[in-house]
Amino acid sequence: MARYTRTLELNKPEGFVNYIMNDYLQKNQFTMSDWKGTPAYRAGDPMLEGYKFLTWSYDGKVLTLEAWLKGSFGGEMGLDGFVGALNKKPYKDSLEALFVALLQEIPEGQEEFTGDGEQPFVQVVPVKTVDNTKAATAALLFGIAALILSFVSPIFAIIFGGLGFAQARMGAGSSAEGKAKVGKILCIIGIVIAIVMWVLNIVLLTAM
Repeated sequence: MARYTRTLELNKPEGFVNYIMNDYLQKNQFTMSDWKGTPAYRAGDPMLEGYKFLTWSYDGKVLTLEAWLKGSFGGEMGLDGFVGALNKKPYKDSLEALFVALLQEIPEGQEEFTGDGEQPFVQVVPVKTVDNTKAATAALLFGIAALILSFVSPIFAIIFGGLGFAQARMGAGSSAEGKAKVGKILCIIGIVIAIVMWVLNIVLLTAM
C-alpha cells in the first residue's frame, strides 16, 4: 500500500517550519531511526500500537511529508483503507493538526526566526503548536473503558486498551499529561485483567 504523502506550499521561514515539526515530533515521541536502511522518524511499539514512521523535508517553499505504519509482515501500510483503521485514524488526525499549525499566518513584520534543525529553535513570536490535550483525554476514556470491559469482554478490553495506549503516547507531551499517564496505567491494567480473564475462561471451559 502506498505511503500517505502530503506536500504543502508554505513559503515560510525555515526556522518556523523546523520549530513546528520538531515540536510535533517531540510531543508524539518520535525518535530518529531507520526504515530498511533509510533514515526515518519512528514512534510507537511493536506490541500494542505498532510502529509509526515519518519522513519530511523542506526546501524553503514546499514541505514534503511521508507517513506510514509498519505492516504485520514487515511491509509498509498507508493511512487509508479498512485494515488497521483503529491505528491509522489517530495518526492521520495528528498529522492534520500538524498541517494546521504549519499553515498558520505569521504576524506581519515579525518573521524573524532562528534555528536550523540542529540547534534549539528560539521562538521570537507567539505561534500555535500542535495541541495533544484531546489525545490525553481520549487515553483516559479508553483506559476507563478497557478496565470496565476487561471483566465483561476481554477482546474489546484489549482493543480499547491498545487504542488508549496509543493516545496516551501522544498526550504525554501535552498540558494534560496527567490524564495521559492515568489513561496509560488504566489501559495496562485493563489489558492485563482481560488476558487473565481470557485464560481463566479457557481453563474453565477445558475443565468442563
